[in-house]
Amino acid sequence: MALIKSISGIRGTIGGKSGDGLNPVDIAKFTAAYATFIKRTSGAKQGSIVVGRDARLSGQMVNDVVVGTLCGMGLDVINIGLATTPTTELAVVGEKALGGIIITASHNPIQWNALKLLNAQGEFLDAAQGQQVLALAEADDFDFAEVSELGHEYTNNTYAEKHIRQVLDLELVDRDAIAKANFTVAVDAVNSVGGVVIPRLLRALGVKNVIELNCEPTGKFAHTPEPIPENLTGIADLMAGRVADVGFVVDPDVDRLAIIQEDGQMFGEEYTLVAVADYVLSLTPGNTVSNLSSSRALADVTRAHGGQYEAAAVGEVNVTTLMRKNGAVIGGEGNGGVIYPALHYGRDALVGVALYLTLMAKTGKKPSEIKAGLPPYVIAKSKVQLTPDIDVDAILEAVKKNYADQKLTTIDGVKIDFPDSWVHLRKSNTEPIIRIYSEAHTLEEAEKLGAEISNFINSAR
Repeated sequence: MALIKSISGIRGTIGGKSGDGLNPVDIAKFTAAYATFIKRTSGAKQGSIVVGRDARLSGQMVNDVVVGTLCGMGLDVINIGLATTPTTELAVVGEKALGGIIITASHNPIQWNALKLLNAQGEFLDAAQGQQVLALAEADDFDFAEVSELGHEYTNNTYAEKHIRQVLDLELVDRDAIAKANFTVAVDAVNSVGGVVIPRLLRALGVKNVIELNCEPTGKFAHTPEPIPENLTGIADLMAGRVADVGFVVDPDVDRLAIIQEDGQMFGEEYTLVAVADYVLSLTPGNTVSNLSSSRALADVTRAHGGQYEAAAVGEVNVTTLMRKNGAVIGGEGNGGVIYPALHYGRDALVGVALYLTLMAKTGKKPSEIKAGLPPYVIAKSKVQLTPDIDVDAILEAVKKNYADQKLTTIDGVKIDFPDSWVHLRKSNTEPIIRIYSEAHTLEEAEKLGAEISNFINSAR
């Protein structure tokens, strides 16, 4: 059993004893702490919280506890049912709610679930706010409402359609061009809520030929849900038969988008954002942001269009904070997360699909041709196992000293930028490891760089 408390919420495996897994007692405690935080910081004694969930097997149980607890805290609940993470974020704003809870463990395996916590802007709590929620939960510092002040639950099933409509209304989404292109599109939605919303979006965009894989929202994931190459062999094999123009894969809560080329090859999750940003920047030049572990290709295309690129610490809230600061027209993360402020500040696979199809339709290029026109990089990922006696801070200081003649970024671990490559090492928030990300123009070069850093860390212990 596992229970992980972080600044953005709580996640864990279903079952176990209190404090040892994600069970009704812990779900109620953290929901009550969040409700207390919302009421105290907003100054509102009454108000509403939006609740949405993915299709996980445990989703209904967690939903029932969350809704009951929020009502018990004197807050009304706008329950939007099965909904993507970006849909829930938009619903918070649409309902003028005090906040929102998304019941999803994102790409984690089937035994996991989580509470993701939103503010009144439909965005994730920042580090300081998340820490306040954790402190309230730790202290059991919350009071439930008396019977005459209990909240009520209201159901609203309209937000998936509203989300789709808002995507279609974006200036850079060209439905007519997409419809005229007569694309055939394959979709793998890992048997979660994306299986409902992505085919609906595609048909609203004018795509008549949709091949659906794992689109029944049963919560029984057909494969490991993280949309990375080793988990996508089914749709890759299908696409290898050249049965579709492009394939789209989303994770269970539909905030990450992976693309499969027309020949069955992976477009690369790092390049989802890069390709979409290249299209957006060609029409609306400006600045971009991604996190330190994302591909340098975004910086290259940004500069090619006359904009400035900046890197944020890992974490969506860190990316969106920096995007607001520098007025970025697009940003995101290298895990297939596209953040397009023209709609909202949240990773949104629906936006990614619509903009990518528009790019294909307007250029007449296949995915493989689009990829060939982007700066070529390859990322390698490795890790170093930690033991309790290892001083991580001392290791990071040793790395900084050894590579002091290179460009260093230290807002999140240490990132070393070389002329044609980079390496980023940071301590994991969830495992006793140092994560090492390295990027170069070839996989061999990236792996060699990662191995060099690993060897230095081991020698510096």
